[in-house]
Amino acid sequence: MRFIDETRIEVEAGDGGNGCVSFRREKYIPKGGPDGGDGGKGGDVFLIGDNQKNTLLDLRYQRRYRAPKGGNGAGKDRTGAASENVEIKVPLGTEVWCLPPEGEPGEPCLAGEVLEHGAIFVLARGGRGGKGNAHFASSTNRTPRFAQPGEEGEKGSFKLVLKLIAQVALIGLPNAGKSTLISTVSAARPKVAAYPFTTLKPHLGIMPVGDFQQIVIADIPGLVPDAHLGTGLGTRFLRHIERTQMLVHLLSLAEHQDCRALIKAYEVVVRELRLYREDLLEREKIVVLTQSDTLSEESSAALLDEFSHHPLMAERKVMAISAVTGVGVKAFKDALAMSVAG
Repeated sequence: MRFIDETRIEVEAGDGGNGCVSFRREKYIPKGGPDGGDGGKGGDVFLIGDNQKNTLLDLRYQRRYRAPKGGNGAGKDRTGAASENVEIKVPLGTEVWCLPPEGEPGEPCLAGEVLEHGAIFVLARGGRGGKGNAHFASSTNRTPRFAQPGEEGEKGSFKLVLKLIAQVALIGLPNAGKSTLISTVSAARPKVAAYPFTTLKPHLGIMPVGDFQQIVIADIPGLVPDAHLGTGLGTRFLRHIERTQMLVHLLSLAEHQDCRALIKAYEVVVRELRLYREDLLEREKIVVLTQSDTLSEESSAALLDEFSHHPLMAERKVMAISAVTGVGVKAFKDALAMSVAG
């Protein structure tokens, strides 16, 4: 399934039904009076959160949504039927941006977001049904020959932007071992290969913690210099970090085999986080040296000791793991559980 995290849709709610002009006609009741019923309400168009969805793919192929019109009123005080609403299911974490009418100036504005399963966000409300002529009878106008038309339904253009909801985000340069790690600690199965940018879309994995708890982990595609400017789709990847409460920064020992190279790689990603949103740096962070099996046990331990004592690692938890051999994986899972699940 393709991962689509941004799309545009056009919506139009249903118009209200028209009120009816009608007069009662029955034997032996020559002056029955007006009995025109009201029109029914037009259908609404709304989003509803669905925790079984993780992409906006469906909305990429259907971009126009229109609710039906309400039924017209009828004689004998019969009210027209209210029309059905149009329900659009979206993944949790979907932001709704209002767009200005086509051809008019203006900037998109954030209207709201869908964060919980079953949460409803109304995009366009259906028009109210018009009143029938029975409503307008009075002592001075006993035979009103008019009724209200139904109100028009709302319409608009919206941009939907998905920001994944996860407790932990795995970040780092390309080939840092993020996909391998998430496939080790969860049931997620992203593509894993030995070339840069194997991962082109975020993946979610669920790591069990004890019998009744779990941690949702997001595998964020590799960040590159100037990612905050959009290089390598950087801004589209960075926005999926915004909702996480903890960052796990991965550095590959296969790619960087001395402390200076590790620090340089670390600073590249930290710079992009700072320039995108500085408050991201305030979140709790674990720094993980991956692929420790590519070095000898002594070299790996010495490099871990040197790196963890660097001034940039002050107050950071640093560990080395190998997702292939399993070395350090349990300690990593325990650290996540302690930090996130408490």
